Amino acid sequence: MITKEVNEWIKKVECGNYTSWDIMEEFARIAKYLTKEEIQQIKKRLDASIKH
Repeated sequence: MITKEVNEWIKKVECGNYTSWDIMEEFARIAKYLTKEEIQQIKKRLDASIKH
C-alpha cells in the first residue's frame, strides 16, 4: 500500500519541487519499504506525468 508520505513525495516530484539528486535520495530512503508492485505503480505514475 502506498502511504501518504509516498503520495506526497510523488506530488512534489510531479510539480518539480525536487532536484534530481533529491528525488533519488528520497526514493532510496522510501524504496526499502515498498513492494515491487508499488514501485512499478510509482514508475507508471511518474512516467505519465513526465509525458504530459
